[in-house]
Amino acid sequence: QVQLVESGGGLVQPGGSLRLSCAASGFIFPISFMGWYRQTPGKERELVAVITDGGTTNYADSVKGRFTISRDNAKGTVYLQMNSLKPEDTAVYYCVRGSPPRNWGQGTQVTVSS
Repeated sequence: QVQLVESGGGLVQPGGSLRLSCAASGFIFPISFMGWYRQTPGKERELVAVITDGGTTNYADSVKGRFTISRDNAKGTVYLQMNSLKPEDTAVYYCVRGSPPRNWGQGTQVTVSS
């Protein structure tokens, strides 16, 4: 049974930072691609970042230079460090397993507002 549990979302001011975590279980985490999507009402679901089993990363142009995806294989956890946050980063952020995604977490809300 695959489980992906996100945490770390919240309300932050523009220019601030948040670190999202995704605790994974039920599959062989070290050989799995992991990623983060985000969804805002009225907008297309957007792939934010991906990290391969070998640690190679890729980012949406909108977050390059501001967000960093990483993984801790010993803990079975993937992270998304978000810096210099903008109001347009407001969304529900979802942790996913696989490329294309095979499993989704429940999501965590990130709100960037003054």
